[in-house]
Amino acid sequence: MLISRKYLEIMHINFEQFGLSQETLKAIKDMGFEEASPIQAATIPLLLENKDVIGQAQTGTGKTAAFAIPIIEKLDPENKELQAVILCPTRELVIQVSEEFRKLMKYKENLWVTPVYGGQEIERQLRALKKGVQVIIGTPGRTMDHMRRGSIKMHSVKMVVLDEADEMLDMGFREDIEIILKDTPANRQTIMFSATMEKDILELTKQFQKQAVKIDVTSKKKSDPKIQQLYFEVMDKNKPELLARLIDMHNLKLSLVFCNTRSQVDELVEILKTRGYFADALHGDMSQNQRDKVMRGFRNGTVEVLVATDVAGRGLDVNDVEAVFNYDLPRDDEDYVHRIGRTARAGKSGTAFTFITGKQIYNLKRIERLNGFQVQRQNVPTINELESTRINYLAKKIKKIITEGHISNYINQVELLMGEDYTSLDVAAVLLKFALDKENQGFDSSIDFEEVEQIEDRPQKFGNRFRRGKKVYNEPIFANKNKKKNKFKARSAKKSPH
Repeated sequence: MLISRKYLEIMHINFEQFGLSQETLKAIKDMGFEEASPIQAATIPLLLENKDVIGQAQTGTGKTAAFAIPIIEKLDPENKELQAVILCPTRELVIQVSEEFRKLMKYKENLWVTPVYGGQEIERQLRALKKGVQVIIGTPGRTMDHMRRGSIKMHSVKMVVLDEADEMLDMGFREDIEIILKDTPANRQTIMFSATMEKDILELTKQFQKQAVKIDVTSKKKSDPKIQQLYFEVMDKNKPELLARLIDMHNLKLSLVFCNTRSQVDELVEILKTRGYFADALHGDMSQNQRDKVMRGFRNGTVEVLVATDVAGRGLDVNDVEAVFNYDLPRDDEDYVHRIGRTARAGKSGTAFTFITGKQIYNLKRIERLNGFQVQRQNVPTINELESTRINYLAKKIKKIITEGHISNYINQVELLMGEDYTSLDVAAVLLKFALDKENQGFDSSIDFEEVEQIEDRPQKFGNRFRRGKKVYNEPIFANKNKKKNKFKARSAKKSPH
């Protein structure tokens, strides 16, 4: 039996109202949480009452804390056996959830959590498991490996969480999930979180949950006003130029770009590096060490632009991402919401930019209808607009430097130049030109988006001239073909005895 409850307007609920321990409340305060999010307000009391729950919520709604807090409260620190198992679809999400647990366990003594996932040395995981842990957070595949080895035993498990269950099923983990759940005690508490409620999810619910309460907060997330959603119509070949202009126009320090394929990710990263951006890739062909290195760079700001595929970006949690770019419109409509949820984290605002090519506009309109929001159309910023923005940015920097002082040596140099019949205005204008020219090195000012987007492969008329690609003809191309055809007919007529 599935009891459905839709929570859309749960607001202003403090964590103290849940009757949590002082240690947990102190850890929550350290993390900067003041009020429970809708998914937390709805889920935490039910889980503390040992209810089975299926939560429908997108990434970024606070769902990790929604199950982590009650699990930590219910753990027995005196019992060193495994008590809770959380399954996640990707290594990145495993690491993210593990970090959340560690922060919430900060003031709890004798509680241990261990992540298990592929790509990390299994010997390291075996040593951690041997010491005794109460919580395992892992991918289904690596969890199964440990179960076969006997390093993870499920007989004492009281709680199991399937985080992003729909994604795990899409990735082919259904059989592993069923084996893991069947190996746990029948009286366990089973918790599922999923962004969608497809047939496969409902079947799992019927098979492994008991009178589960369904919590739905998807509408609250979809209408999130903190994410500004914009789209641009652009040809594929001009996407790198548009991306570069938007990054600079908005002075973005940390942005995430989604492509649909691994090859597109690698190609775009090389283009961005050539243009002078600190960019790096994240996709499934990379080793775990490579992915960890990239994520460290992205979190500490040495990687400013992270280009990723959907699977690699799943579970990625960095609070300071200012913008998400849908460089390619996602193939799965549901992935759009997952992608844009990577910005506007931890109460901050963010922007989602989407690039549309040709008839993809109909796909975007379908996404709008399904999710109940509107994505605003924008014109591509021109080079002049970009330069104007940069001048304003440089002006602010100049004012700040003047205020701070320490420029006497440079004043002396300017005075020397003024002695050669140059004015201070001349010198300042030239220096500004130098600064802007340096900034503009990565841009192709020859691209006129308004013109390029209208030119197609078929001939188009411009007054008395016609264009095909980059070539311009003084008369229609088909007229030239007709002339050749007429000449052929004339020659044929001369040769004919009739």
